[in-house]
Amino acid sequence: MMEYFFFKSILMTMLLIGAFGFFFVKLTRLYKIMLAVDGEPKCLVDKPVERIKTIFVDVLGHTNIIRKPVPGFAHALIFFGFLVIFPHSLELMIKGAIPAFSAGHLLPGFYTIYLSVADVLGVFVLAGLAYTLYRRVIIKPSYLTMGIDAKLIILFTSTIVISFYFVNIFQLLSHEMNDGINYGMAFPVSGFLAAVFGLGALSDKEVFVWYEAFYYIHLGTILGFLLYIPSSKHLHLLAAAPNVFFKRLGVEKAVVKTPLEDEKIETFGLANISELNWHNVLNLYACTECGRCEELCPAAGTGKPLSPQKIIHDLKVELFNQSDLLLAGEHNAIKPIIREGSQVTGDVLWACTTCRACENICPVSNEHLDFIFELRKNQVLMEANFPPELQEPFENIENQSNPWGFSADSRAQWCTDIEVPLMSEKLKVDILWFVGCAGSFDERGKKVSRATARILQKAGVDFAILGNEERCNGDMARRAGNEYLAQTMIMQNIEIFNRYSFDTILTGCPHCYNIIKNEFPDFGGHYNVLHTAEFFNLLLKEGRLKTNTPDCGSITLHDSCYLGRWNDIYESPRKVLKMATGSNLIEMSKTQSKSFCCGAGGARMFMEEHIGKRINNERASQIIHSGATTVVTSCPFCATMLGDGIIEGKGQVLVRDISEILDEATNF
Repeated sequence: MMEYFFFKSILMTMLLIGAFGFFFVKLTRLYKIMLAVDGEPKCLVDKPVERIKTIFVDVLGHTNIIRKPVPGFAHALIFFGFLVIFPHSLELMIKGAIPAFSAGHLLPGFYTIYLSVADVLGVFVLAGLAYTLYRRVIIKPSYLTMGIDAKLIILFTSTIVISFYFVNIFQLLSHEMNDGINYGMAFPVSGFLAAVFGLGALSDKEVFVWYEAFYYIHLGTILGFLLYIPSSKHLHLLAAAPNVFFKRLGVEKAVVKTPLEDEKIETFGLANISELNWHNVLNLYACTECGRCEELCPAAGTGKPLSPQKIIHDLKVELFNQSDLLLAGEHNAIKPIIREGSQVTGDVLWACTTCRACENICPVSNEHLDFIFELRKNQVLMEANFPPELQEPFENIENQSNPWGFSADSRAQWCTDIEVPLMSEKLKVDILWFVGCAGSFDERGKKVSRATARILQKAGVDFAILGNEERCNGDMARRAGNEYLAQTMIMQNIEIFNRYSFDTILTGCPHCYNIIKNEFPDFGGHYNVLHTAEFFNLLLKEGRLKTNTPDCGSITLHDSCYLGRWNDIYESPRKVLKMATGSNLIEMSKTQSKSFCCGAGGARMFMEEHIGKRINNERASQIIHSGATTVVTSCPFCATMLGDGIIEGKGQVLVRDISEILDEATNF
């Protein structure tokens, strides 16, 4: 027997050194790949206390994962169960290499209590695994993969837990083990299983043989899992927590500014994987391939080839396939991401509406849009490869400072018959109202602008507009990858803003709001910015507007992506509608952070949908089925897209902007 334990000690020592050594080598390679890329990350390690708190809330607290309650709860059972089981497995590893080691002797009493907790929690791990298997085999959500990787993970984890119980059972039955542990108290579930299977009748020799067999199965599976992790989707076990730690704090974000004036830079945007930054690579490592992003993606949901999950997966495959060249420093030999035979095609790239549903729902805080924006920049600026429909709006913005091509001198014609003051006349005001291209030129948008002007006048607001001085804000061009044109528009607007004195910029367009608030600061334009929904809420709270609560019928609210998911503004429009109409909203199933995009964002307003169902028609169908007679928006693009979709769907729902509702409610 002594000879066997000596042999076991040598064998386990070699296995542990070999497995952990191989794991360390793989981990080192992954780290070197992160350091080998050229891109400079936007991410900074600021606010360390808040970031540590985020780890506890998002990772240990599972706040992102349990937003999908049942799968999230099942994941929590597996996650926390394994955390508790692992110390016992670690003890078994050490004991195999050093037979005299005993945690029971080191921690008398406490370790017995720990083992009893672990023995019970193993049942919860199995319950979580059972639901995972049921979901993949029976429910089969379309966005959830069931490839060899997923099957192996389920096999690994199930084997680890089942063998864990058999190890416990034969430890309990053994009369040879004296580890300072009361196994009768330590293994309540294992003791019950031993009785159920009638294992108490086994001889000491049989107990020893079975214990050793399940010992090797248990630890062999754990070590095999350890070797498998770096090359599988379960790489997220290592990368998820760091990815959450380094994530962008808060909801607001900006498209990364490209230094176009830097003469040392030869290419712009993302052409190949060497141009990623280390945080992008960490995003790729952290993806769990859970499919939540694909489930909520409006493009994927209407038959487009885009899947946010698949983009991350394809880029990770691209990274690993070309990692040898990357590590050798042969960046010139690395193939471009978008090429013949590539998985990331033009149909994939340009299908994105930039709604951020993918980023919002991602349990590991991946930023899918960073990849899409940079890929688009490269295709537009370096390859001149973009949908032909975008050529005209690009030229119109360049020549007339609006995507429709209306004369720039006609920007203020919408208000020629009403008294709307100009900044060039007043020079100093409380509110600079940035009307925007849609509010100035689109026929539907002009009605909203006139309603907004009347509200501001009723409230006695000191405001003015730029009129013909106003320029396109650059949002459409920037989301479409035309960074040069976007930066030109941004700088022109900042130059005009800085001629005047004002406290706040007001805008009724979420796209204007987002870019001025979150992206102008990168160019030196720091301003206090409010959306009309926020400002109207303040005016009503302060009593500067009185309402007559008109009967608007049954109302539902469509949450704009750029107001909601991009800037976390959900309550202000709801409060305004409540105070203006006195009625409760009908909330659609896809509302607030899970709102379904209208299809206009990311420059999609100016592109045709050639594949699958139109996104605006899908959202219109959801609105029609809500039973509401009126749908309210806070975005001119949403109003246009939903109006068209409702007409095509033969619905009778009226589309109105929040300004129109409040204007009517303040008429006496």
